[in-house]
Amino acid sequence: MSNSTTFATFMRRIRSGDGSAAEELVRHYEPIIRREVRLRLEDRRLYRVFDSMDVCQSVLGSFFLRAAAGQYDLERPEQLVKLLVTMARNKLASAARDQHRQRRDQRRLAADGEARLAGVADLRPGPDSAVAGQELLRRFREELNDEERQIVDLRGDGLNWSEIAARLGGTPGARRMQLTRAVERVARTLGVESLTS
Repeated sequence: MSNSTTFATFMRRIRSGDGSAAEELVRHYEPIIRREVRLRLEDRRLYRVFDSMDVCQSVLGSFFLRAAAGQYDLERPEQLVKLLVTMARNKLASAARDQHRQRRDQRRLAADGEARLAGVADLRPGPDSAVAGQELLRRFREELNDEERQIVDLRGDGLNWSEIAARLGGTPGARRMQLTRAVERVARTLGVESLTS
């Protein structure tokens, strides 16, 4: 992914739900996300509750869902790294705040890890599996109405917001906000935002 054309093609593949592109993204960027989380995890007691993989899975799940919806306009790999690292920082900070606010006693948690950070290490498969990623995208599309699905498809085809508004009516800002609200609604429904961003 050395040039912008190759990266743009890679992002189109991610947006379309290409399993091999998702595996490539996880293979290349997961270590970066996990390293960032380990560096930022200042309260060592939180290690008993969750680890860098929990946060990483949440970041990747959110990213794949939002990327499929065409929410990100990334032109360079450096922008993707910055986005993923920022998401990891935000999710980690939110999870740490939740732990402190609820004053959980880490000794009460099951030794086998079943109670780890409620909603993150849950029944959802991790996004590093192509099948899990495709299932998430299928469920995402099912939750959208026809107009929202049409916006997602147009974004997936590479159209910008002005072009989408020209085809469907309305303003570019209104269409972008419509998709943002739809993605947030579906993410909550699917439990992808367990560690809030």
